[in-house]
Amino acid sequence: MDFSIIIPAYQAATVLPQCLDALCHQSIDRSRYEIIVVDDGSPDNTADVAEQALQNQSPAHVIRAAQVIRAAHGGPAHARNLGVQAAQSNLVLFTDADCEPAPDWIEQLSGAFVDPVISGAKGAYRTRQTSLIARFVQQEYQERYDRLQRLTPIDFVDTHAAAYRRDVFIAQGGFDAVGLPTASVEDQEFSFRLAASGHRLVFVPEAVVYHQHNTSLQRYFRRKYHIGYWKIYVLRRHPAKALRDSHTPQMIKVQIVLLAAALSITLAALLLPIGPNVPIGVWVAFFLTLGPLLIKIARRDPAVLLVAPLMIGVRTLALGLGMFNGLLRFYVFRRIPPHAVATRH
Repeated sequence: MDFSIIIPAYQAATVLPQCLDALCHQSIDRSRYEIIVVDDGSPDNTADVAEQALQNQSPAHVIRAAQVIRAAHGGPAHARNLGVQAAQSNLVLFTDADCEPAPDWIEQLSGAFVDPVISGAKGAYRTRQTSLIARFVQQEYQERYDRLQRLTPIDFVDTHAAAYRRDVFIAQGGFDAVGLPTASVEDQEFSFRLAASGHRLVFVPEAVVYHQHNTSLQRYFRRKYHIGYWKIYVLRRHPAKALRDSHTPQMIKVQIVLLAAALSITLAALLLPIGPNVPIGVWVAFFLTLGPLLIKIARRDPAVLLVAPLMIGVRTLALGLGMFNGLLRFYVFRRIPPHAVATRH
């Protein structure tokens, strides 16, 4: 067995068959890789759907290279750790239940490990959606991919398209399933830990998975808020990453600060004799920061400009509010899980 593909799944009965179908039709021979679905205590029939799909799609001679692990609900970090524990190969690949890997995904992502110094690799999101909100989300990812392609090595691998050497993964303790018990930024924390230990991580843009991005403004806001909130926990453990990491555009940090300042000064101007010039100036500075991303969007997908300014504003507000509440919890009230360290399974 050359590769182990691990998919954590929670209430994924409607999307998992497409993911498994894509994984069973890869450019490399099916006998070379196993597929492990870890059902994270789903209240629906996710595990049954996974078992049926794998049985239908796996040839008889490789049926043992497909398994479903039924686990108590512990979050995706816990589920992925269980999958690694069960893996038979020394190269473990992760994707999500709502992703459809391209036919050469395994081939492209695993190709990075021909170099023996590589410990981890990340692939890329794509989408076939026509929604302007979803297309904006894709442009956000593309902005990050532009950044990653200029950097070698990187310090961030997200688990929708990820691969690690199993022995390195286990030696580093796996994902932090105690401190990050929900779908959040557990992949960021693990990546930062690997990079800090001297492990080399790389970006493989050709390793593509197709995804259904958010199409609802409310769900987009909630996702960004969640990321901002848990990012503070990660920064508590890796404070140097508050200044720079390979994934986060610096302009986003500037926008969070400027939006907070603009809202605060505007409110103060309603109560104090500040005058209009200062708040107007700060708002102008904020809107000027939108320029670089808007220019890129204009070149790649001009129709997205219809929603892009609004989406950047929503993103900035959600991240900022999430980070503010995270600061209150993790720094002011110091509500840290008592054993929030990387779990070893």
